[in-house]
Amino acid sequence: MLTIGKLSDAAGVKVPTIRYYEEIGLLPEAERSAGNQRLYGQKAQERLTFIRHARELGFPLDAIRDLLSLSDRPDQSCAAADAIASAQLAAVEARIARLVALKAELERMLVQCAGGVIADCRVIEVLGDHAKCHADHAGHLSEVTG
Repeated sequence: MLTIGKLSDAAGVKVPTIRYYEEIGLLPEAERSAGNQRLYGQKAQERLTFIRHARELGFPLDAIRDLLSLSDRPDQSCAAADAIASAQLAAVEARIARLVALKAELERMLVQCAGGVIADCRVIEVLGDHAKCHADHAGHLSEVTG
């Protein structure tokens, strides 16, 4: 059995994150020692490693919850898991397309900057007037960075 600190080290997940995953039901409640210390077995470590890896791949918590539910029923078809992964791939591809558009806009701003004084700076000018951008990327910041 592992304490929460040892589980944290073993799975590469911070202690508050482990508590949060328990709170929202992604991890089952831990057993408790006589001193009320959380204790975790191998299954909890495997589940936490699964969650961490899924998060690294960008899966949202609801999708992870669904994938965990599917993994708890190994005799089922993997079509539902494939559908979840396909949706995540589409989200990643859309995010990449937005990032490519943002990169192009930043490059365009920099190329057009004469390198003189701020009064004539194209970067400052474009940032101050969205209409001078080539692509409409307003409102996508959280989608790209989040």
